Amino acid sequence: METFISILRGINVSGQKKIIMLDLKALYEDLGFHNVKTYIQSGNVVFKSVNEKNLNKKIETKIFEKYNFFVPVIIRNLEEIKNALLNNPLLKEDDIDVSKLHITFLEEEPLPENIEKLKEIDQKPDLFKINKKDIYLYTPNGYGNTKLNNNFFEKKLKTNATTRNWKTVNELLKIANDIS
Repeated sequence: METFISILRGINVSGQKKIIMLDLKALYEDLGFHNVKTYIQSGNVVFKSVNEKNLNKKIETKIFEKYNFFVPVIIRNLEEIKNALLNNPLLKEDDIDVSKLHITFLEEEPLPENIEKLKEIDQKPDLFKINKKDIYLYTPNGYGNTKLNNNFFEKKLKTNATTRNWKTVNELLKIANDIS
């Protein structure tokens, strides 16, 4: 069995798409996943499963069947989360406050022509760097005040995206290591 981290997009935000974490844990267990752990209310689930194709689609379908709304689910395995944290190029920049760092996780690697469109965009003081399926994001005035949000990246890159702050991603790695 392999350890996975699933990151749900847009649940429990402003009373929308409400899912209680205890119920989400039970839903994952009903799917046959093991050692299921949730972290905070925004839809972060660490679990063990046989590595199979389309884990995200399996979870999305089950959520839709139970709640009658669609939630994009982005999956990373333990190594992908480790690498995402280790390879953050923004940590090499001067005067970076790690409490303002985020990672936007993409469902799939965007097409080169879509990435190219982003190279012209300057949203200073906000910074971003793309590495395959991860976008490293620095928002010194807070994530709530940036235009570089999930909707922005989804529209430009033509793939689902969801963002977690640096602290949350580090905590997910810790939980994943604990169940491995």
